[in-house]
Amino acid sequence: MASLASQPYVFDPRPNYPLVSTLKRYWKPSSPYLEDEDALTLIFAHGSGFHKEQWEPTIEDLFSFIEVHGGLNIREVWSIDASNHGDAAILNEEVLRWGYEETFRWEEYARSLHALLMGLGTGVDVDFTSRRLVGIGHSMGAVSLLLSMTFNPRPTFESLILVELMTMNQDHSYAPGTYLLNASQNRRDIWPSKEEAYIIMKSRKGLQAWDDRVLRLFVEHGLRPLPTIDYPDQVNGVTLKCSRKQETACYRDNLGFSRAYRGMAYFVKLLPIHLIYGAIDDILPPKVKDDVINNACGGIENLGSVSRVEGGGHLVVQVNPKGLAEKIWAALTSSSKTAAHAKL
Repeated sequence: MASLASQPYVFDPRPNYPLVSTLKRYWKPSSPYLEDEDALTLIFAHGSGFHKEQWEPTIEDLFSFIEVHGGLNIREVWSIDASNHGDAAILNEEVLRWGYEETFRWEEYARSLHALLMGLGTGVDVDFTSRRLVGIGHSMGAVSLLLSMTFNPRPTFESLILVELMTMNQDHSYAPGTYLLNASQNRRDIWPSKEEAYIIMKSRKGLQAWDDRVLRLFVEHGLRPLPTIDYPDQVNGVTLKCSRKQETACYRDNLGFSRAYRGMAYFVKLLPIHLIYGAIDDILPPKVKDDVINNACGGIENLGSVSRVEGGGHLVVQVNPKGLAEKIWAALTSSSKTAAHAKL
């Protein structure tokens, strides 16, 4: 990332919680807001099957958009892996065999977020409780940000920006859940090398729509060398950091998305919530999105905003990070104006 600096961290909440977290801090070295208590700290959470670095093109495009259009003061940005994804999956792989392989509840990601933001562990010397926080999540990560507010003490977000929020009425859940479960179970997960993995993925029709920066980051940060616990006899090649088994376990959770749905009427009263959907209705059909807005949230008037990103569907983070960054900027500036008006 040309204009941004980054630093990786490992957050350790043990013995209170058995799974460690991996995260990255991003900042602009020339920024005058690094010590500004009024500037925003953004917390990013990813979707199932991805990892913290998948947000980097969106973060980079957001900073570029702010440079041109202004309207926001960003102190720094943090992106955190779910504990069975990305670098965290490697650190936790032994523990994940103890009860997490059949079902990995999205509340586990929420617990990791909560522990980090409330300082319930070691490894990150930042007091997030004193920061002006905005949570930005995609799919499972969006649900996990919501669920992080169900633990006590509650993290104090100024607003939440939820991208392709993976929540729905139980009556609507079968088709998306079945599709994602089958896709993860049948996913290819071994390649001869990272270089060849990129070439193979780039040739696939579904992945050709991805922003090339995102695909390269998926290969660089989403793959690991063999052998692994799942493939002890494979001595050559690379495989997924978030194993096929663990991604599938995420899709077996029938509790996280339903808890978020049933809690939306409460969440929208706590803070401004902005929903961003892709303009293409693929994984989440229009009836699901309309039901969340009109029934779970009680109407669009109860939301900070609702917007659509052209050219993207459920994987809008991967397909159109620039368009998504513009919508995030709009949501952030909208919430900032609301907060400033409230102070007056």
